[in-house]
Amino acid sequence: MSGAERITVACLDLAGTTVADGDAVATAFAEAIATMGIVAGTTAYERAMAHVHDARGRPKIEVFRSLFAGDEARAQAANLSFERSYDLIVDRRGLVPVPGTEEALHRLASAGVRVCLLTGFSRRTLGRVLDTLGWWGRVDMALSPEDGGRGRPWPDLILSAALRLGIDDVRHIAVCGDTENDMLSGRRAGASIVAGVLTGAHDADRLHSAGATHVLASVADFPDLVLSPPRSRHHDDAVTAEHR
Repeated sequence: MSGAERITVACLDLAGTTVADGDAVATAFAEAIATMGIVAGTTAYERAMAHVHDARGRPKIEVFRSLFAGDEARAQAANLSFERSYDLIVDRRGLVPVPGTEEALHRLASAGVRVCLLTGFSRRTLGRVLDTLGWWGRVDMALSPEDGGRGRPWPDLILSAALRLGIDDVRHIAVCGDTENDMLSGRRAGASIVAGVLTGAHDADRLHSAGATHVLASVADFPDLVLSPPRSRHHDDAVTAEHR
């Protein structure tokens, strides 16, 4: 494996990629916009939730800013409601990893690959997730949009991880996420591997369209891809036909 192609950093998304989401994020968004008068059963609600789905992976505050364009106070209030709702959901349901995640983290670390978790959650919510799962000691770094300039779909978080971890070539980075914004961010950052997973918000077609180099059933398959010889990493060879 050449130095230019050797993966030394893996940047993995949280909700829908490493953390089993179910409908937790969507429910928190729905409850947040309801506090702003956009309630289920209305056309405004359907439009807003369609926008939320399209924008998955982006910083949550940016999603609210786009929903309430020109009204920063409303966007901030909705974002605060989202964080409170998500906290209550975690209190009621707890959090669990996507099956195979912890084994994947262990395999990557054992192979000398440093792991950075990236998220569209605020730093506060990121901390709550890591506290709940007991993951502070499982990863090398965890970044929220507040830690790295612009959030996804921009490359800033990935490049911030590269700078902080002392990476000298972006081709040493592998990215894994469940949304088109994860894929766009990884491609814009120049990562060698930008892998989509089918455990979260967006389907295989959408991940491919956004530039995924591979689409995997889940993050459990990610170490096999990252740790394989570069010549064996044929694009799109890791998703089964029924997922296309």
